[in-house]
Amino acid sequence: MQRRRLALWISAVAMAMAAVPAPSAVAEAADPTIVVASGETLIGISRRHGVSVDQLVALNGLADPSRIYAGQRLVIAREATAAPKPAAEPAAAAPSTHLVADGENLTLIARRYGVTIAAVVAANRLADPSRIYAGQRLAIPGTTALAPSAPKPAAKPAIAAPSTHLVADRENLTLIARRYGVTIAAVVAANRLADPSRIYAGQRLVIPGASPPSGGASSIPAEVRAATADRDPVRRILIEEAKRFSVPAALALAVAWQESGWRQDVVSPAGAIGVMQLLPDTGQWVGDVMLQAPVDLRDPRENIRAGVRLLRHYLDRYHGSLDLTLAAYYQGQTAADRHGVYPVTRPYVASIKGLIRIFGG
Repeated sequence: MQRRRLALWISAVAMAMAAVPAPSAVAEAADPTIVVASGETLIGISRRHGVSVDQLVALNGLADPSRIYAGQRLVIAREATAAPKPAAEPAAAAPSTHLVADGENLTLIARRYGVTIAAVVAANRLADPSRIYAGQRLAIPGTTALAPSAPKPAAKPAIAAPSTHLVADRENLTLIARRYGVTIAAVVAANRLADPSRIYAGQRLVIPGASPPSGGASSIPAEVRAATADRDPVRRILIEEAKRFSVPAALALAVAWQESGWRQDVVSPAGAIGVMQLLPDTGQWVGDVMLQAPVDLRDPRENIRAGVRLLRHYLDRYHGSLDLTLAAYYQGQTAADRHGVYPVTRPYVASIKGLIRIFGG
C-alpha cells in the first residue's frame, strides 16, 4: 500500500511539472527588451530584430525616432516572434517560394505577398533582413492575393461626380490623390490651392470625378509657380543632382514636387522620408549598390541625391521609358518589371508629366 501511494505521489508531481511552462515559454511571454548600444539607430535595431520602425516608436512612445541614446531600454515588438504563426495559417500546403530579383528588398517582397517582413525573416531564418541577394530563394509563408488587385477599390470614387474629403491629421495631397485615384494637379485645380503642400487637418477639399486633361500647364494654377520660390534652395539642389546623374532636371523637379512639394520635413505614414519620399530600406539599397556610400535620408542633399540616382537607375533599366520609370518609383521595380504600369499608377504618371511641362517650360 505504501509503495502504491509513493507511485501515485510521483505521478502527480510529474503531471504538475508538465503543466508548468518551460523557462523559454515564460521568457517569451514577457515583452522582450534590448539595451541600445553606442552608435545604434532605430532603423538598425528594427532590421536586426525584424520589427518595423513604426512599431518600435509606438511600443516605446518615442516622440522623435531619431533621438535614442546608448543605455536606453527599448521594448521589442511581439511581431518579430509571433507574427509568422498567423501568416502561415492560410497555407495548408508548403509555403510558396520567391526568387529574389535584382534590386528587390524585403519591404517590396513582403508587400507583394501581403505578409510581414518578420514572417519572411522567421521563415528563412535570416540573420540580417537587409542582406538578401538576386537569385536567392525565399520561402513565403501563407497565401495572399498579389499586389495588382489591391488598388482597384481606390479608383472607384473617380467615376462618380465630384465629392469632398475632410483632411485628417498628417494627411497630404499625395496620399489623398492616391486614395481617390486622381492626380494631385486635379485636386489643386479643383480647390485653387496656391501651395499644394499647405493643407491642414479639418480642411474640406473637392475631389474631382475625373482627372483633368494632361495637355499642358493650364491644369495647375499659376500660383503654384510662385509657391516654389519659397523652396528655391531645394530646387537648386535638385537641378545640381540631376546634372550629376544626367537626369532631366524637369523630371527630378516634377517627381520631387509630386512626392513632397519640395519639403524635407515630410514623413509619410508608411515611413517614406523627405523631398524624394524614400523608404529607409530603399535609401540603404541606393547607398550600398549605386552610390557606394551611406545615405542619411534626413539630410536634404543626401535625400535628393539618392532619389535622383534611383531615377537614373530606372531610366537605364527601362531604356528611357518615362512611364515605366515613374511606375517603378511609385509601385516598385519588381511590380513594374512584371506588370508594367498599374491602373492606379496612371494618374500619378499623368500628373508628373504635367509637372514636367511646367518645370521644363
